[in-house]
Amino acid sequence: MAYERRDYGNLRTLPAPATTATHDVGLLVLRLTVGLTMAGHGTQKLFGWFGGPGLTATGKGFTMSGYPAGDAMAVIAGLSETLGGLGLALGLLTPLAGAVLIGTFVNILAVRGVNSFFAPRGVELELSLLAGVVALTLTGPGRFSVDRFLPVLSESRPRYSVLGLVLGVVVGFVVLLVRD
Repeated sequence: MAYERRDYGNLRTLPAPATTATHDVGLLVLRLTVGLTMAGHGTQKLFGWFGGPGLTATGKGFTMSGYPAGDAMAVIAGLSETLGGLGLALGLLTPLAGAVLIGTFVNILAVRGVNSFFAPRGVELELSLLAGVVALTLTGPGRFSVDRFLPVLSESRPRYSVLGLVLGVVVGFVVLLVRD
């Protein structure tokens, strides 16, 4: 794979920069940490696992936050976090997994507000996880991922990365429009 770079007006083809094993292991660690954290958070909503509230309480929370059909929104949010997190952790359809999680974070930050950065009412954890999702969406999952075996993703990485980022933001804001 090659890319082009202008060098004093001359156009020449240079080899694509190779990733190192440590680079790919770093991406794997980031994917597993962020992805499994989000998947765990989603299962708290869906099943009440890990001390989570479960669907009924999560649905009531969505209703209190101004979303219509709180129970349906709880299912959508729980599935988005669980499936998006697992996709990110596996490096499976990473731009799509990133889009799902970015849209989720748009809504999380809108509901929580950004009045304070640090705990107890701050958003430092949410912003850190969002930064990890955005970074993985833009850089790709690395060599140790399922996406490596999907040629369409490896050949068009920049296009799908940016598309995933934009899709996540747009869908996140569209969901916010249904909120009272």
